[in-house]
Amino acid sequence: MLEKGDKAPEFTLKDQDEQDVSLSDFKGRWVVLYFYPKDNTSGCTKEACDFTERLPDFRGLDAVVLGVSPDSPASHRRFREKHGLKITLLSDPDKEVLKAYSAWGEKKNYGRVYEGVIRSTFIIDPAGRVAARWRNVRVRTKRKGQEVRHADLVHEELKRLKEEYLGQ
Repeated sequence: MLEKGDKAPEFTLKDQDEQDVSLSDFKGRWVVLYFYPKDNTSGCTKEACDFTERLPDFRGLDAVVLGVSPDSPASHRRFREKHGLKITLLSDPDKEVLKAYSAWGEKKNYGRVYEGVIRSTFIIDPAGRVAARWRNVRVRTKRKGQEVRHADLVHEELKRLKEEYLGQ
């Protein structure tokens, strides 16, 4: 399991346009890397739309947002088009990157045990280290009676981390 301060595992995956995207492409920038189970499902659609809505705010912090699932580039392309998504979606059909980030593993649903994507998010700092992580993410939760979106929490943490990083 990756911890804060660990070197983020390098990867190269195909995006929705069949282009290679590597973590090293973003050296010197902040990266929000989130793992999700499947295109066009309720929670995954909400999460992708939330990150897309906040994308200008992430860009304002010099950050890129990358979503990863086992779905194909063609599936990602249709997902983006259907929902007007602007974030980059990466395809990991062999689940190698999912496993490297401990985002693939045992899950339980209604008493059934199976392997699948563990919804997870990582913030990777400009030096390529894990600066924050969330595991078993809930796309939307309630806090003090208010709905809180995971994308908003990630943005708040990134803003805090960047201020801390610049203050060093």
